[in-house]
Amino acid sequence: MRKRKVAGVRPADFVPPYGATDAISAPTDARAERIEVGVLIVGGGPGGLACAIRLGQLLEEHPEIAERLGDVPVAVVEKGKQPGSHLLSGAVVNPRSLRRLFGDRLRIEDIPNYGKVPGESVYMLTRGSAFRIPLPPTMRNHGNWLMSLSQLGRFLGEQAEGVGAAILPETSAEKLLVEHGRVVGIRTGDKGRGRDGQPLANFEAGSDIVAKTTVLAEGTQGHLTAAAIDHFGLHGQNPQVWALGVKEIWKVPRPLRRVVHTMGWPLRKSAKFGEFGGSFIYPMGDDHVSIGFVVGLEYRDVELSAHDLLQEFKTHPKIQRILTDSERVGWGAKTITEGGFLSLPSRFNAPGLALVGEGAGLVNVPRLKGIHYAIESGILAAEAIFRTFQPGEAPTRVGALDSYDASLRESYVWKELREVRNMRQVFDKGFFAGSALASAMIVSKGHLPPKDFATESNAAAPLLRTGRAAQYPPADGKFTFDKLSSVFASGNRTRDDQPNHLRVRTSVPRDVAEMWTWLCPAQVYEVGEDNGDGTVSVKVTPSNCVQCGAISAKGGRLTPPEGGSGPEYTLT
Repeated sequence: MRKRKVAGVRPADFVPPYGATDAISAPTDARAERIEVGVLIVGGGPGGLACAIRLGQLLEEHPEIAERLGDVPVAVVEKGKQPGSHLLSGAVVNPRSLRRLFGDRLRIEDIPNYGKVPGESVYMLTRGSAFRIPLPPTMRNHGNWLMSLSQLGRFLGEQAEGVGAAILPETSAEKLLVEHGRVVGIRTGDKGRGRDGQPLANFEAGSDIVAKTTVLAEGTQGHLTAAAIDHFGLHGQNPQVWALGVKEIWKVPRPLRRVVHTMGWPLRKSAKFGEFGGSFIYPMGDDHVSIGFVVGLEYRDVELSAHDLLQEFKTHPKIQRILTDSERVGWGAKTITEGGFLSLPSRFNAPGLALVGEGAGLVNVPRLKGIHYAIESGILAAEAIFRTFQPGEAPTRVGALDSYDASLRESYVWKELREVRNMRQVFDKGFFAGSALASAMIVSKGHLPPKDFATESNAAAPLLRTGRAAQYPPADGKFTFDKLSSVFASGNRTRDDQPNHLRVRTSVPRDVAEMWTWLCPAQVYEVGEDNGDGTVSVKVTPSNCVQCGAISAKGGRLTPPEGGSGPEYTLT
């Protein structure tokens, strides 16, 4: 009799208890104690700040409407120390939406940048060689600009304040407030609690912030966005999936005069491993470069680690030539929303609510672009919200924000995402089959193949072991680095005695526990004692967390920590 092969365990089978009341509730403060604002925007990234800036511009032109919105017409809640603190991306930015946002008020040259893309190349790597390949049409960056997303966030925050928006930094959005089927604001998180949740001497209770309209612009792995999609039934055709990117900033003695992307090594091409991703190396002026590695989180190998893949990648001869005599000056990690068009929400609004940016899934993976989509969606949301304040309209009307959906579906964002709607999914068939199918999609502008491909959640992939970790290079502190020194380089500000904001089961099969250990770029998880029942304990060090969100894709749940904690990115 033929022996049946037993599939590995799946992280999806070990998710922690998490209910609707963990992220959604009715207001709890007395009416007189609630903080009232006109429009509340959750998230100080490019989407949320573009929304605030466009609203501010419109209200400057119509002061009578601004007056009706109260003392604080527009407020932005940001969990980081300031806008930009938690932002990380490549970033090569298409300037189209920035030009639309600022019009003749600002030039692109006035925005913090490292110039236009001077040139570009794409390489296929093997362990010791690099083969330059023709630029895929989706990866051409002529006319795009090199920027630091954290710097762009700080700049956009200043512009938002300049048109009257109130920025509320170090404020986490813990719960979405829903009353009579309508979103009415958020509940902010408490501050000053100890490890076990007990109030400390500096304890400060959270508050209900209520608004006529709430915009969720949380970015990747948005806590309230996921809750809103569940609560209002906004799920798309496919489940959402993510990748994890780990990035370093290096001070270099020689300028890099082009944008570099690589595919292939150190990832494996066979479909059985489920490995998809690649690298980027971008110039940042004459004396800095950013280098990063991105891997899709549907991978199956217990020991795969995006952090260690980046360290291994830097041992390639071609990369060593770029980084010789250089110094690492920054590090960070973040998930990237990758489901594309088929994973978009069925609607981008609910009563009292609009979803914008990456949290809503507006990322073009083949083009490696999402920042200008976030800005465009923020602009469109602002204009739709403003229309609800016109005479004869009301933000409380059923369908008041349907014009946001309509304008988004008529925009270039929708057209471009639809053309590449299957391009991420086909690589589940392996590198070579995926490349062939992707080429057909590019040539036909998405018409071929004629069917849509399904996607499984990242946590649904059964795990396997191959001894992958044996190939990772040891940390030497000069060229390759361990996870803890990298967390230090992120400027992590989390208190050691904060309550745990990470929801994971603490008794799971060894494969799941070890997968979480290798997955996390910040060394948050550790395998503990054997429980004697086929499971092991999981130790969690939440103060290491840089809020990348990877755990939410692979069986756990990232919830908002105390406001002001997490990384303090300045160049990423």
